[in-house]
Amino acid sequence: MPRFYVTTPIYYVTDVPHIGHAYTTVAGDVLARWRRLWGDDVFFLTGTDEHGLKVQRAAEAKGVGPQELVDEISQRYRDAWDLLDITYDDFIRTTEERHRLPAQAFMQRLYDAGDIELGTYEGLYCVSCEAYYNADELEGGENCPVHLRPVEHVTEENYFFKLSRYEDRLLEWYASHPDAVRPETRMNEVLGFIRGGLQDFSVSRTSLKWGIPLPWDPGHVAYVWVDALFNYCSAVGYETDPERFAHWWPVDFHLLGKDILRFHAVYWPAMLMSAGIEPPRSMFAHGWLLVGGEKMSKTRLNQISPADLVADFGVDGFRYHFMADQRFGPDGDFSYEAMLARYNSDLANNFGNLANRVLNMAVNYCGGVVPGERADGPLRDAADGAFALMSSAMERLDFAAAFGAVWDLIRAANAYIEDRQPWALHKAGDTAEVARVLGDLLEVLRVVALCAAPVIPNAAAELWRRLGLPGRPEDARLPGAAAWGGLPAGGALEKGAPLFPRKEAE
Repeated sequence: MPRFYVTTPIYYVTDVPHIGHAYTTVAGDVLARWRRLWGDDVFFLTGTDEHGLKVQRAAEAKGVGPQELVDEISQRYRDAWDLLDITYDDFIRTTEERHRLPAQAFMQRLYDAGDIELGTYEGLYCVSCEAYYNADELEGGENCPVHLRPVEHVTEENYFFKLSRYEDRLLEWYASHPDAVRPETRMNEVLGFIRGGLQDFSVSRTSLKWGIPLPWDPGHVAYVWVDALFNYCSAVGYETDPERFAHWWPVDFHLLGKDILRFHAVYWPAMLMSAGIEPPRSMFAHGWLLVGGEKMSKTRLNQISPADLVADFGVDGFRYHFMADQRFGPDGDFSYEAMLARYNSDLANNFGNLANRVLNMAVNYCGGVVPGERADGPLRDAADGAFALMSSAMERLDFAAAFGAVWDLIRAANAYIEDRQPWALHKAGDTAEVARVLGDLLEVLRVVALCAAPVIPNAAAELWRRLGLPGRPEDARLPGAAAWGGLPAGGALEKGAPLFPRKEAE
């Protein structure tokens, strides 16, 4: 059985979950569900990053201890992912003992390899990013390019990872693994950054206590990237379960936002090389989900909670919009109006309308059971083509194209209804032809429910049930389950309420 390991970033707990976090997490869930349909042994990891100066200051501002603060916000992420039907296999927190001990073992390996040295850092630091910047990277000479707030001038004794030693090794790695960073534009960014010359980076702080102490010098705590990034290894048994770690590592996909690409695609593989661990197989860095053309942040007061949209559009409506309307790769711009239009067009008018029309006619004209006849007409080729296109797009993580192929099949089926007019055939008494036409349409509904299940799992499961099929779509196995003719004759059909009632703008 092939194994497949996919991760989201671990989200920083000074920020409550918003639709930008949900965008990455739903993408990870859709990919994990898709690979499970193929029978893969899937491990899907998410979690929260809970150390650092930003957390310490946020706790102080609230008058609570750091642990109390991170416990509260980490739970809010769990609640959000439960709301969105995220089927993660593990949720890791960097304050857990199962992370701390392996992370310290990893740090010790870097130190023993001679790649960590003590020095003094003097430079410009953004607390919100937990990152250092050069003066020429700042907006207006003083503001963080991401948060647009003034950076701080810091002078501090730090331990440094000797990243400058890894320029040639990283370039060699990427030359032999050209798909290790996707999409291609992001790979070009990474290569440009490496070729521009790598500077050693800090892996410790002495100005805060909220973090993991360095094993060889407990007066220093680990700085964010040497701690946080290692969650991907500690979650699958590094040091604690070597057999399990060997099974799951290297990770197949890190899914992440473009603002943390440098840390994942330069810092992380260099540290893994130092520790004698193979780098990730692939990283996919998507663009920002913008609101009104701006990145979501507390300072801009433009964050949107997933729960607010789920209340209006349901879980499946939320999931579908962000996978079908936003191309996974470039920046996307969210608007409520676009979400409403997509919901009504794709889910209510196309998916929901097709299911409603076909099941109503089949119950009324075929006695409520699946007919044994099939026309094996144009819908068979349309279904085969849609599955092929979807499979190809999912390999590229092009979710919009993948589900666009499924919705093309839905539109083809709606057009077939208008062309063949089963109601007219029924009125003319041509029961055999009615059965053949509806048999094909019911088979399309089965294929649609199967292929749409990763993105709209609840509606797909309900449609599956109404078709008289046992279990849920995720119990099926691709590619065999997508082959034409999988709907058994004689099964009991059910009408039911609209799967996606049309919504009006308020």
